[in-house]
Amino acid sequence: MMHMNSEREHYHKPIERYHNVPQTVMLKHLYRPFGILMLREEKGTREDEQPQAMMSSTLPTAQLDPSLLTTLFIILVPLSLLLLLLQVKRNSRGHPPSPPRLPFIGNLHQLGPLPHRSLHALSQQHGPLMLLRLGQVPVLVVSSPDAAREVLRNQDHACASRPALKPARILLYGCKDLAFAPYGDYWKQLRKICSVHLLSPKRVQSYRLMREEEVESMMGKISSQASASANVIDLSEVLYSFTNDVLCRVVSGKFTKEEGRNRLFSELIGENSVLTSKIYVGDYFPWLGWLDMFFGSVARCNKSKARWDKLLDEVIKEHAVRSAQHGGEENDGEEKDFVDGRQNKR
Repeated sequence: MMHMNSEREHYHKPIERYHNVPQTVMLKHLYRPFGILMLREEKGTREDEQPQAMMSSTLPTAQLDPSLLTTLFIILVPLSLLLLLLQVKRNSRGHPPSPPRLPFIGNLHQLGPLPHRSLHALSQQHGPLMLLRLGQVPVLVVSSPDAAREVLRNQDHACASRPALKPARILLYGCKDLAFAPYGDYWKQLRKICSVHLLSPKRVQSYRLMREEEVESMMGKISSQASASANVIDLSEVLYSFTNDVLCRVVSGKFTKEEGRNRLFSELIGENSVLTSKIYVGDYFPWLGWLDMFFGSVARCNKSKARWDKLLDEVIKEHAVRSAQHGGEENDGEEKDFVDGRQNKR
């Protein structure tokens, strides 16, 4: 009974009596993050506030010196750049030699108004196989017979595709023609159609009369111009007109020349040559392609494409009307062109 009474008195004494007891061992365990979180969850009771205060007074406070941050920045930034340069150098191992290039634009600044001469001068310094960086686009320059033979014969499967430039994507319906279509099943099918149905030996021989008539017309034009004036005749213009007339007649028939459409063909072909030879920002910096809208070239491409669509639609409709007049059968009395050949094979 006396023992129980002493314990009752002991339990009823205030808890502050035990605050002077050394609690080093207890705090050592309360440094664990889980214990701290548990104490914070129970914050608000008088019994838990005191250990929380004791812990906060004993935990170290980390204060970073601004000079230390500056020193770390000065050390880490050059180190990061050095590691980046080493990574780029490691990735460039095994590549052909390259002339020094500038950031962002690469080797564009080394191309003059005559790019073929600029490339020849660079190849004299860096060898027949040279890697350039035109903006963000890698370009392999081949300037020797042996290297060209390796690229065009042995590695033709890897180098057969042409770059999908912006004017080609607009003018040629997303590079769906034989010249700009990427190497693959679609391109093989186009080549088969051209070689079997349009450019077979029998088909080419059938165009002989067209070529002979156009040659006779060209010689008569030269003779009349020579007898009419003593001025020098521009043979370049005459030969260009002759080539265009033969091409238009083979593709769409003699009615194209009779109706004056050969001049429109010539104008549109010249416009295409100008548009495809221009420099487009998006071809060298894909993420800046939207800038081409401000230079007018994209609008010219869309306008030229609309004119081509109108002209070709008229040619196809006229051939369809003539074919319907003959009951859908071939008329042996009329010369056949590319459009007739394609409509008969469909």
